[in-house]
Amino acid sequence: MSKSHSSPVAAVRPAPGWRPDSWTGRPASQQPTYPDGRALEHALAQLRALPPLVTSWEILALKQQIAEAAAGRRFLLQGGDCAENFADCRSDIIADRLKVLLQMSLVLVHGLQLPVVRVGRFAGQYAKPRSTDTEVRDGVVLPSYRGDLVNDVAFDAASRTPDPARMVEGHARSALTINFVRALIDGGFADLHHPEYWDLSWVRHSPLEAEYHRLVESIGRSVRFMETLVGESIGSLNRAEFYTSHEALLLHYEQALTREVPRQWGWFNLGTHFPWIGMRTADLDGAHVEYMRGIRNPVAVKIGPSTGADALLRLLDVLDPDDEPGRLTLIHRMGAAHIESRLPPLLRAVRGTGRGLLWSCDPMHGNTETLGNGVKTRRFDNIRKELESAFDLHGEAGTRLGGVHLELTGDNVTECMGGARDLSETDLARAYRSSVDPRLNYEQALELAMLIVRKRGA
Repeated sequence: MSKSHSSPVAAVRPAPGWRPDSWTGRPASQQPTYPDGRALEHALAQLRALPPLVTSWEILALKQQIAEAAAGRRFLLQGGDCAENFADCRSDIIADRLKVLLQMSLVLVHGLQLPVVRVGRFAGQYAKPRSTDTEVRDGVVLPSYRGDLVNDVAFDAASRTPDPARMVEGHARSALTINFVRALIDGGFADLHHPEYWDLSWVRHSPLEAEYHRLVESIGRSVRFMETLVGESIGSLNRAEFYTSHEALLLHYEQALTREVPRQWGWFNLGTHFPWIGMRTADLDGAHVEYMRGIRNPVAVKIGPSTGADALLRLLDVLDPDDEPGRLTLIHRMGAAHIESRLPPLLRAVRGTGRGLLWSCDPMHGNTETLGNGVKTRRFDNIRKELESAFDLHGEAGTRLGGVHLELTGDNVTECMGGARDLSETDLARAYRSSVDPRLNYEQALELAMLIVRKRGA
């Protein structure tokens, strides 16, 4: 492992020549075309006047925890829906998603003997990049569905026309989601004294149920032993910290929630704790990189098999010129077929700089495939293979894989094939609910958590 030469926070400087709107002078990909400019300005004025969704001190606390994950003292678990839907802003869906992440983090904490940084892909993951600007069905050409923050999935002209009022609605749904999560956490939903409360009813007959309950019983015994030892209840076990993240795709929305705050220098994106740049928008000279280089949030970048080492190093210099602890996370998403050839050159190049950034693995996006009937899916065996290879390749390169980035749900979906119940192509029709990308269900997500323990804890 190379020694990190991260600069102290006091040495971090404001980005030169940056303003919240400086991105408008750069090429901006994946942005919708709004037919009514006045309606867009009205929606943005509303957003600028609304309260923030997160606080600057939460953002800085997360940045510190990411720095600790990069140093091997924590592990990052980032997961949630591929794209949130306004209709899914419901207490049962939010609670089940939280249960999955809590159960995964319980497995990781117990197996890795490390604190886990819990980051949800929720409370803002309402926009998605698309391969083409338009979709054609039976000769009809309409704008592509870009997520509920932009338009509606229904295939008609009115639904597919980008509507800026949806950004205001997205802010409201994000606020409802994050406030409900906070209320659950503050109310003891994440209490380690009662992890049995996190069970999901539909997995009572899961092949993993017995193994999970043995783990729960082991943790219960450990908690009781420690409290007997100290002679009182350990209050810190009653709650868990949770943070939010989303792809910073729709730049008008992100800019409207970018604010200055009292007693802090610089600008914060107060619409999320942890924004990231997707592979389609990571152009060094593009608008998304320009926007992200100026905010003080921790940021992440997705990198894939087409990413070159030289281009990656230039990107690091732009986004994190001071090598600030916790500032930058690289999320690699190579695909099981490419990771062994494409990842090592990037690991060697970044390791040679001595940077103290965090490496995370997204084993989902590089393994998406479309079946003959047009349904998109992912094979659990490929997801598992990429994750296993990632741990091995980091070990060989002298770097550290300190996090994982997953698309998952607490619903009993059948969207990814394989896993504990060995779901087949025939099973997909039973409960395929995603409007964009296939997600892991609870069993598959928990199985990956156990895999991480075996690989990282070995």
